[in-house]
Amino acid sequence: MGSTALGGRAPARLGLAPKDGVFGSNLKQCGGFMLKTTPKVGSSSVRVRASVASSPQKQHSPKTSGVKSGEEVRIAVLGASGYTGAEIVRLLANHPQFRIKVMTADRKAGEQFGSVFPHLITQDLPNLVAVKDADFSNVDAVFCCLPHGTTQEIIKGLPQELKIVDLSADFRLRDINEYAEWYGHSHRAPELQQEAVYGLTEVLRNEIRNARLVANPGCYPTSIQLPLVPLIKAKLIKVSNIIIDAKSGVSGAGRGAKEANLYTEIAEGIHAYGIKGHRHVPEIEQGLSEAAESKVTISFTPNLICMKRGMQSTMFIEMAPGVTANDLYQHLKSTYEGEEFVKLLNGSSVPHTRHVVGSNYCFMNVFEDRIPGRAIIISVIDNLVKGASGQAVQNLNLMMGLPENTGLQYQPLFP
Repeated sequence: MGSTALGGRAPARLGLAPKDGVFGSNLKQCGGFMLKTTPKVGSSSVRVRASVASSPQKQHSPKTSGVKSGEEVRIAVLGASGYTGAEIVRLLANHPQFRIKVMTADRKAGEQFGSVFPHLITQDLPNLVAVKDADFSNVDAVFCCLPHGTTQEIIKGLPQELKIVDLSADFRLRDINEYAEWYGHSHRAPELQQEAVYGLTEVLRNEIRNARLVANPGCYPTSIQLPLVPLIKAKLIKVSNIIIDAKSGVSGAGRGAKEANLYTEIAEGIHAYGIKGHRHVPEIEQGLSEAAESKVTISFTPNLICMKRGMQSTMFIEMAPGVTANDLYQHLKSTYEGEEFVKLLNGSSVPHTRHVVGSNYCFMNVFEDRIPGRAIIISVIDNLVKGASGQAVQNLNLMMGLPENTGLQYQPLFP
């Protein structure tokens, strides 16, 4: 799962400003193409454009602190031809201050965005460009929706003044050795990995607010950590026997053409996958272990289900001695009582994916198990919104000093 895009995987180095903020006019070999950097006299801000030969354009100082109400924030969306990129565009159509200035998609370079996603043809957007031709001189913040493994080199080369929310898995795991184990290659930007802040908004809000680079959580980890982290921190559940059965809509697998995702392959069925080795496992265990202050290992089975959007995670947990299911419910209620996007349902109401489609909400509830001492927690999200692009917008709102619900008050689409 995670962010996806149809743009090619050509890595790009767009150049980093030196520590003293001073550039000479020069050319650098970067990821197979030449980068020209042009200094701005008397300023530490720098115009950076990746191209074979580029002439200076209007320079700017990106917004690095809280923006005022009504002030425009200029956005770049990298990997805009994938589902998460398109969902960023849809959500920002309702945002009063974020304005898209740059959109990349290597394989769709030169095309209008409305031709790639006709449902967004009414939006006034720039044409798609290859990432190597992206001009960041008129950008304050970046949503990076590129495939895993591609993002590290791209972000490493972006101007350091930019605020960045990365929707790939490249900066989620704090241990670069663990990243290499699960993703099959060494991390190419370990210094940025140390800087990145994990973006589970309701849990790490203060850290996100002050971050430059945020690693947006995966969809499964979001739906699982939101209910379990508070309960583990409060020592209300045991961490030795957590079993999770999770189900995702097909959009979670991305937009790329894959035989396993053809209609005849997935229709009228449910498909378990990644039973022993789904890449979201270390991300989930990282968050739960930090909450427990000890190593937590889970049993996790993801399933692909024949629907476009939506995710349900069913968690089977053992309660601490003397704790009841109602204690779990009351603790989650007090934890999320003031939260706009995380809702604990009343009584015995069961969360359903159809009730969160198109929204940034996470609905959850707690149920007493038939087995004494155990409970079942169900949580649902839209995998493309709260599980990806919606949470990304929520995080960038925080990073820019805006109310985090700005542009995100879409109600679920039903029926």
